[in-house]
Amino acid sequence: MSTITPHLWFDTQALEAATFYTGLFPDSEITSSGVLKDTPSGDTEMVSFRLWGQDFMAISAGPQFTINPSISFLVNVDPSRVADARAEVDRLWAALREGGHVLMELGEYPFSPRYGWVQDRFGVSWQIMLTDPEGEPRPPILPSMLFVGDAAGKAEAARALYTGLFPDAEPGNLVRWPEDSGAEQAGTVMFSDFRLGDTWLTAMDSSDGGHGFGFNEAVSFVVSCADQAELDRYWAALSSIPESEQCGWCKDRFGVSWQIVPAGFERYLSEGTPEQVQRVVAAFLQMRKMDIAALEAAFRG
Repeated sequence: MSTITPHLWFDTQALEAATFYTGLFPDSEITSSGVLKDTPSGDTEMVSFRLWGQDFMAISAGPQFTINPSISFLVNVDPSRVADARAEVDRLWAALREGGHVLMELGEYPFSPRYGWVQDRFGVSWQIMLTDPEGEPRPPILPSMLFVGDAAGKAEAARALYTGLFPDAEPGNLVRWPEDSGAEQAGTVMFSDFRLGDTWLTAMDSSDGGHGFGFNEAVSFVVSCADQAELDRYWAALSSIPESEQCGWCKDRFGVSWQIVPAGFERYLSEGTPEQVQRVVAAFLQMRKMDIAALEAAFRG
């Protein structure tokens, strides 16, 4: 089963942000950290961490890309699983709002008695929601894609592509915008969720032209592949913009960024000697699609 991990690109704050998040969310920890020397972005800080059971990766690699709300993280606080869930919503909201920017005020909405959307002081967006305990169970944290601008109206097509590509996928819920939705295009996706392997994600359309943001490399999804054949298959299906292909990164036809990497890639960088890491970095900086045999040869020297 392929592993999908959200990846956050920061200017300089990757470890600071990871430390803040792991101190805030339950069942959280930093699992590894280190620095890659002499990359095109200079010395690049890398950190892997887990928040409430959801794995994340992050780098400090300069100001080239800025995180925006096109990909946020939906936090489901389920009263059947969390003691005093309403107070937990308020606690998370207060911490994430401090120094940040409110996108939707915390309050009662038709879909939740307690919900708010906030962009924290690091630029990462969170949707904090008191969940209906009678609904279908979902993980506490779900990456959430908002299809806007040129991608508006394409959430359903993206959902179909992803669930058709990843093994053991499940389509989940799909709710469409009704006819009386104002600026939103009737029939497009108001909310959907789906499972890819063991990762649940959500996707929504918004035709409102005032967003001023869209998908970029600042939030990407890392797909860990068991072998070259699996890596090649994902790359062929997801890479649609040749000029975005670099070091295992690609963009699909909706503008979402992916990193298609071998399953042992993080081990090369976190467990190798400085000489091994330097050889691996030098090798993958020359690649567009990753070549597992070449990376293994560089690691072995």
